[in-house]
Amino acid sequence: MLRVAVTGLGIVSPVGIGLPAFWNSLKNGKSGVCRITKFDPSPFTSQIAGELSDFDPTTRLSSKEIHRLDRFCQYALFATYEAVEDSKLDFEKLDRDRIGVIYASGVGGIITWTRENKKFLEGGPKRVSPFFIPSLIINTAAGTIAIKLGVRGPNFGVVSACASSGHAIGESFRKIRSGETDIMISGGSEAPIDPLALAGFCAMRALSTRNDEPEKASRPFDKDRDGFIMAEGAATLILERMDYAEKRGAHIYGEIIGYGTSDDAYHITAPDETGDAQALGIKMALKDANIKEDDIGYINAHGTSTILNDKVETQVVKKVFGERVYDINISSTKSMTGHLLGATSAIEAATTLMTLKEGIITPTINYETPDPDCDLNYTPNKSVKKDIEYAISNSFGFGGHNVTLAIKKYRTP
Repeated sequence: MLRVAVTGLGIVSPVGIGLPAFWNSLKNGKSGVCRITKFDPSPFTSQIAGELSDFDPTTRLSSKEIHRLDRFCQYALFATYEAVEDSKLDFEKLDRDRIGVIYASGVGGIITWTRENKKFLEGGPKRVSPFFIPSLIINTAAGTIAIKLGVRGPNFGVVSACASSGHAIGESFRKIRSGETDIMISGGSEAPIDPLALAGFCAMRALSTRNDEPEKASRPFDKDRDGFIMAEGAATLILERMDYAEKRGAHIYGEIIGYGTSDDAYHITAPDETGDAQALGIKMALKDANIKEDDIGYINAHGTSTILNDKVETQVVKKVFGERVYDINISSTKSMTGHLLGATSAIEAATTLMTLKEGIITPTINYETPDPDCDLNYTPNKSVKKDIEYAISNSFGFGGHNVTLAIKKYRTP
């Protein structure tokens, strides 16, 4: 089987637009959570989110693209342009039939949905935009990327709630490893900061209501956590055959080596408290990577800052790694970015790749009060320098969807 390198990263996040800004914020424990500015949040119990305050689509997208594409698709295209540029791939010299796109989102064009529904209710069917359906559907991101880059290989969208982009990356990894493709463009995008989406999550009582302290609201594994923070953004990864990447002298961030996926088969929103299926997904990723539990030096946790998830995830990694788990650094990127729903796996895979490449473990910020049910090394509040060979990144979504990616540090031959 072929080895799979990551040769390009494009990031659009609440803590920075572009990889350098993103990584610098994570290293320094900077929060991207603030009071919502896109609309008046005062009627809602949760009034905070991870917004893209510095995003300017005109720097990379045309006015036509901005007009016709839902915000989630704008983020996806912007991040992809960044990743392709970062990879230094020359598409004019490549076989575009062997380049594919698998891209994810959890809710897709919900902003378009609410806008067009309002127009329909107020003015009837003739008021609805002809771009409504193409802007709404989740596969539009993958399709648009393929059209803009002229790549004709395997192409589809992935939807599995908060595990979506992990599945997209894992399936892309398999396409290259099997020899079906040479290059895959993969990741996820989400633009859920909309009154209707916020109302839905508030009704579930899933969100933090620490409205007076937005930057301290996302506090995974802390005893005083009270819910997750909805966030927007995108991350695109360029996956490439390792032999091709090395031959052209590409800048290689790291290597995807394993992919495990399972389902709780338990509840549509709550995780199975036994953690059996989540542990199964992790074990499948390790087996797929042909590595042992003792090889793992870092875990990028799903770490949502919800009462049940953080407790169960702690139990899960204990179940897989035993007593040695206390020696493993764990951290939650969501403590800084908030929860990007369908894009979160891609953001966190990028974080894990950078962690291995740079030898810096990003912190879990806002960890102040230990929880007896969450008693592991969550790398609290400050980054740690550590050379690590192997890591995993976990993502768990509504519907019981679980995905784990196993990632290896790249060392020049």
